[in-house]
Amino acid sequence: MKPDEIDALVPRWQRLGMSSSLIATLELSKRATRLDQLFMQAIKAELAELGLTYAEFDVLIALARAEPPHRMKPSELSKSLFLTSGGISNVLQRLTAAGYVEREANAGDARSRWVQLTDEGSRVASAALEAANRAQQELMAGIPEETVRRAADALREVLAPLSRRRFR
Repeated sequence: MKPDEIDALVPRWQRLGMSSSLIATLELSKRATRLDQLFMQAIKAELAELGLTYAEFDVLIALARAEPPHRMKPSELSKSLFLTSGGISNVLQRLTAAGYVEREANAGDARSRWVQLTDEGSRVASAALEAANRAQQELMAGIPEETVRRAADALREVLAPLSRRRFR
């Protein structure tokens, strides 16, 4: 197996007297972070070509995934995308100004409004999803599908028990 940049850190950790289980955990954490950085870098470059930020992309895709008429409440978007209410508000203002989403009154609850994709927003969401998929495929080019599958399955084994834990 070919060493990566994380392998260069292991001897330092060993010299510090860290246990093998802690070193394995650090390797996992560092590699997961590095992988996320590489994916984000590739995707953000593609989204920039469309004039979108990653947060805007996230909102457009969440609305596109919603059942027709592709609308959600801002609070639902905030919760599902792990954004603060202020963060989602800023993103929605930009998407509204661009003509990608529209806000309408919620007939069932006067205290809330719906956010809905426009036809142009739907078109941009589709283009952005294609661009993100292309970026991921280009990033992973040359890595055998079986390797990607094993890595995804191994990460599931790690994440499943962690997802049930609650942290302060």
